[in-house]
Amino acid sequence: MKIELLYPGVANLYGDLMNVRYMAQCTGAEVVETGIKDTPHFTYEDIDLVYMGCTTEKGQSLIRDAFRPYVDALDQRIDEGGVTLVTGNALEIFGQRIDNEDGSSEEMLGLYNTYARRRMMNRYNSLYLGMLTDFEIIGFKSQFSHSYGEMPTPLFETIRGAGLNPDVTGEGIRINNFMATYVEGPILIINPLFNKYVQKLMGIEVPVLAYEKAAMDVYKTRLAEFKEPTRGFIY
Repeated sequence: MKIELLYPGVANLYGDLMNVRYMAQCTGAEVVETGIKDTPHFTYEDIDLVYMGCTTEKGQSLIRDAFRPYVDALDQRIDEGGVTLVTGNALEIFGQRIDNEDGSSEEMLGLYNTYARRRMMNRYNSLYLGMLTDFEIIGFKSQFSHSYGEMPTPLFETIRGAGLNPDVTGEGIRINNFMATYVEGPILIINPLFNKYVQKLMGIEVPVLAYEKAAMDVYKTRLAEFKEPTRGFIY
């Protein structure tokens, strides 16, 4: 198996890269890294999971320009059921545009019909609790922007916290096995059930977790904390 890590020199905030390292430990997959000037491996060889993490605002523009020639290849991958996971503000790179506070806009890649509003003086920090099929997702958000416009099929359904924006419960974007979410950080480590879910999408019939008992124990403890009625969610 192979996992492709897209643009780790630019998209590397909040410990996101550990998602790929942990998934490699779980699956025994080889990890291939694609630099900002490289051709993505998924365009010319079989890749079981493509992953891109959170970046800076400047990084969003750099990644958009680097990835633009490969949007059609990503469309084909999505149509064929290839598994892709995008976390944090990398979600916005595949929307229509990002609107800035000064009235300017930056065109993005247009994979889906959402747009982001950026507010650099109003960071949104929050815990997140949501659902995917029959299990719960926990995580964290720290962002200067939210997404609006035509809401696509969500990845998660929010229980506590914000969806793609504070006025909707749908969080993230799901197109076949393309999954994008504002939840950032080590989402595949702190959500062992989601990790197994992704493994099954990759074709692994019996998913295995590295350090499974510890992962499940920590998940259950944190999940109980996130469900506490007095737990503050927005900071």
